[in-house]
Amino acid sequence: MNKIRRAVNKGRFYPADPAQFDEMIGYWNNIIDNNLKDNSILNIIPGAIISPHAGYIFSGFTANIAYRVLANTKAKRIIVIGPSHHVYIKGISISKFDKYETPYGYLDIDLKYIQTIEDKFEFSFDTQAHFLEHSTETQMPFIKKYIPKAEIIEMIYGNLHDSKLLQIIKFILKDPDNAIVISSDLSHFHNLETAEAIDQNCLTGVVNKNLAILNSDCEACGLTGIKAIIKASIDFNLKTKLLDYRTSADASKDTERVVGYMSAAIY
Repeated sequence: MNKIRRAVNKGRFYPADPAQFDEMIGYWNNIIDNNLKDNSILNIIPGAIISPHAGYIFSGFTANIAYRVLANTKAKRIIVIGPSHHVYIKGISISKFDKYETPYGYLDIDLKYIQTIEDKFEFSFDTQAHFLEHSTETQMPFIKKYIPKAEIIEMIYGNLHDSKLLQIIKFILKDPDNAIVISSDLSHFHNLETAEAIDQNCLTGVVNKNLAILNSDCEACGLTGIKAIIKASIDFNLKTKLLDYRTSADASKDTERVVGYMSAAIY
């Protein structure tokens, strides 16, 4: 019997009905097509993206433009890397289910490639962490929509230094069949002015590949992943491009408890 990672957050973080998700994507893409000043962004072929993971009403537009760009890739497998929010993990847990449920159907998990990277790096498999985690689950409907034939690998990290994640990311990026999704939101629960100031440090760090700023002045729940992918972009001489930034206040109008969202392409 296939072991399936059920979509436990559907209907909460994102629509359970694919028709409703299609409607959201159509709305977002219409905004992009009618308002994007630099259309060349849509032609980027990334090796990795940074994407947020909040409820789609808040961060869906920001994530969607990243996946629209990621759809240009010819990658056969997408490695989704996100922080653990619910279960303490020392190191990285890698999903060994067979399939991953989305509103559009199942994504296959590439167990053969998991074995390849397990031969070189140390992982655990915390079933509970994977069943609960939204930072990675919120990426899966976008993958199934935009790159439907891709297989996926899900990695969730906890207590981990970015230098260890860097080595794994560099190994993954050497294979042209791979693309990476780094899942992260930015600052949490400041007022709008403070949130935008803190988030600007993160944006500057990503755009300028400035590790000093990321190490000292950026607040993000997936900061380990952001730092690792930026270090990899430096080592591999890759470009970075900011795709979108906004805050929860754009949707909620609450300017006192704000969360920041960014998407970016690494290419």
